[in-house]
Amino acid sequence: ATANGAASKTNEQGSNPASKRPRHKRPNYNEIHAKPLPLEVFPLPAFIPHNPISIVRIAIALISHSIWPPNHRAAVHQAYFSTETQSIHVTDPKAIRALWEQGFWGSGSLSRSEPQWLAQEKRKRGLDAITTSEEVTRKRREERRQFKLERAKAQREAIEQQLREEGKLDAETNLAELVENGSVSESPLGTLYPSDAGVPLGDGAATGGDSVVETVAKTLAEEEPSFDTGIQDQEHLQLTFEESFFLSYVLGVLEIYHSETVLSSPDFLRLICAQSDFMSNGNVVSTAALLNKTTSYTIEPDNSFMLKYVVFHHFRSLGWVVRPGIKFACDYLLYLRGPAFTHAEFAIMIIPAYSDPYWSATSERAAACKKKAQRDWWWLHRLNRVQTQVHKTLLLVYVEVPPPWDVSDSESGDVDVGGALKKYRVREFVWRRWSANRNR
Repeated sequence: ATANGAASKTNEQGSNPASKRPRHKRPNYNEIHAKPLPLEVFPLPAFIPHNPISIVRIAIALISHSIWPPNHRAAVHQAYFSTETQSIHVTDPKAIRALWEQGFWGSGSLSRSEPQWLAQEKRKRGLDAITTSEEVTRKRREERRQFKLERAKAQREAIEQQLREEGKLDAETNLAELVENGSVSESPLGTLYPSDAGVPLGDGAATGGDSVVETVAKTLAEEEPSFDTGIQDQEHLQLTFEESFFLSYVLGVLEIYHSETVLSSPDFLRLICAQSDFMSNGNVVSTAALLNKTTSYTIEPDNSFMLKYVVFHHFRSLGWVVRPGIKFACDYLLYLRGPAFTHAEFAIMIIPAYSDPYWSATSERAAACKKKAQRDWWWLHRLNRVQTQVHKTLLLVYVEVPPPWDVSDSESGDVDVGGALKKYRVREFVWRRWSANRNR
């Protein structure tokens, strides 16, 4: 029982050095994601009510901006519409980093969220930097050696204390002398201790100190395979339809190509509405024929893309970072600053609302709208239970569907995008689970 107690005490003491190992420094996300949008803005000085000088500073800034407007051109990134995957791809590495770091747009095609496949692959092969990799390896081995030395020292002190309590070791004699004299050939923990080192031979340590470590490090370095540093990045940034349309139409920082042709906002809107209709209802529309305007396609006011984009546009305009919520069985997740800082606070579920008199003009139309908007109690209970378990607040967003608005211009056939978006209305309804312990 005494030996077991000494062993447990030794393990506790030996684990302390490992727990004090320095951790890798985390990136400064406040600096990396300083810009909330991929735009260059020139804010006015802050207004301080109790400081009249702040008003003068604001006036000076307004006058200077009016006389000498800031000369800056926003960077326009290029994206490509993929007919195979029905998504928007960004392949330029600089554009990928800019879109992710300035607003958390898109997801890496080979990553969970942030596009970091290349960095992970280099880290696996030890190719981040040759010098840095060698330093990290050497430091790790030195930490491992130091940990074994400290653990052996703690074990030795515990055994000496145990032997003194049993009367086998006096205060002036240490364990190494007993091992040398042959009085104690093996410790109660089954470890031999030579006289010239406090390291147990069973732990693989030997005398010689640094020379042995250097020899082992050299041997391991020779055994480590070498890799070619020229790794080709196979990952691209994949944008959702809502993100790509917001970047191209609202911010004007994204050009979307299809077969080396830049898509205009009306053409792109009609194209992604047709693709959303195909994914929702299976209605097949030829992309080439639609872009060449050899076939017609009418955008329904309750098109799935229109409903999702209206909600995306609404919350993005309010400053929220909107991310897909399929992982938590919802349409969107709302982040206050972004996934690098905090978890999502709200989970959004979109429900169409047909309160306009047009949708109740006929009994057939009213029945069809009721079927689309109706949700049963079990659906709501399951959804709310999931969001409660992941500590998110469920937000039911009702989108008021207007009457049909896709009346194409007789000459160009383009859609008035701004006029169409103004016809939609959004209502927010927060739903929380009632708990007897919290809501009494």
